[in-house]
Amino acid sequence: MVSRTFVAPLERLKLEYIVRGEQKNLFDLIKTIAVTQGIKGFWKGNFVNILRTAPFKAINFYSYEKYRDHLLKITGNEEATNVERFIAGAAAGITATVLCIPMDTVRTVMVAPGGESLGGIIGTTRHMIQTEGFFSLYKGLVPSIISMAPSGAVFYGVYDILKSAYLHSPEGRKRLENMKHGEELNALDQLELGTVRTLVYGAIAGACAEAATYPFEVVRRQLQLQVRATKMSALATSLKIVEQGGIPALYAGLTPSLLQVLPSAAISYFVYEFMKIVLKVE
Repeated sequence: MVSRTFVAPLERLKLEYIVRGEQKNLFDLIKTIAVTQGIKGFWKGNFVNILRTAPFKAINFYSYEKYRDHLLKITGNEEATNVERFIAGAAAGITATVLCIPMDTVRTVMVAPGGESLGGIIGTTRHMIQTEGFFSLYKGLVPSIISMAPSGAVFYGVYDILKSAYLHSPEGRKRLENMKHGEELNALDQLELGTVRTLVYGAIAGACAEAATYPFEVVRRQLQLQVRATKMSALATSLKIVEQGGIPALYAGLTPSLLQVLPSAAISYFVYEFMKIVLKVE
């Protein structure tokens, strides 16, 4: 929640690029939002995003640990292999997506042109169900799953690989040894990677996942904005996006998205590792 609120303006800019399909200069887009909606416009839809993000992140991290542990039991390995890390990450991403996509769809519709008139979260949800049926809340589920499987695999796999590589390095082994034989440590000092390295590795993992799967995100958002009468398949939507804006259109908003993901992923991993220590969770 902290990370999402902090980077909400960047998330808003990314959505503007995607839902409007405009290739505006970033600073022109910032000026347009500030003039037409004021400073609060940069946090438009942030509340519903928090309602989605809190359970989404919790389910994601919890699922990853469970899937990874289950794979370790099946294989009998003491430590997860890179393949097992990627499989567990993909499964975690799919699980969280299926459970949380309705809130994501509602937020996309709220931010899109005309969304202000629907009456907030409840009004938008009611409007979608009444006009398009309950399953309209799951628009874009297939490309979301296709996107989140590799995204989750990269997000968790890259972080775990970096973490494992450090902990098996001479410096990492020395740090773990000092932690075992040191005096009573506070929660921050108990971080295996240390504060800075945890933040950096989290940011790297987030950036890799975002860049690798961003076109799926663009297609998914466009699918969520379609009405039943003119609904197209994911493939047809992809072709239309490319036809109208070329290949770069599939990466519309990537710059503000990466600027958002770097601190968000860094903070997410730091909070996750820190709370595991505070709550004494293995």
